[in-house]
Amino acid sequence: MWYSCITVKQIDDAIVAQVTTDSQSPWFSGHFPGDPILPGIAQLKMVTDIIGRALEKDLHLIGLTRIKFKKLIRPGVVLDIHANSGKQENSYSFRITSNQEKVCSGTLTLAPPYNTLVQQNQ
Repeated sequence: MWYSCITVKQIDDAIVAQVTTDSQSPWFSGHFPGDPILPGIAQLKMVTDIIGRALEKDLHLIGLTRIKFKKLIRPGVVLDIHANSGKQENSYSFRITSNQEKVCSGTLTLAPPYNTLVQQNQ
């Protein structure tokens, strides 16, 4: 795994997690050699994984709105992830912080994999 979960909790409608990125992650070797930062898509995947883990569901990202990247994430940084159910079905507003500074925020729309949906409808 390219990040480690320190904690993941579900409290009412909120999901709260603390993670740290692995300095040996391939995300860092390709983005950018000599000055590694975690790409935005990796941040969104991490949030998707954390929500799925908390809900005990296999979820995939199917939509994004109002995504804002505010701060670079370097290897080994501890991140706090906060997610809440959004106004729309299957949507989750989230924010990633580090040392109480906003790193990334926005809204994700998540769903089970397509083949799971097909099986459920049969």
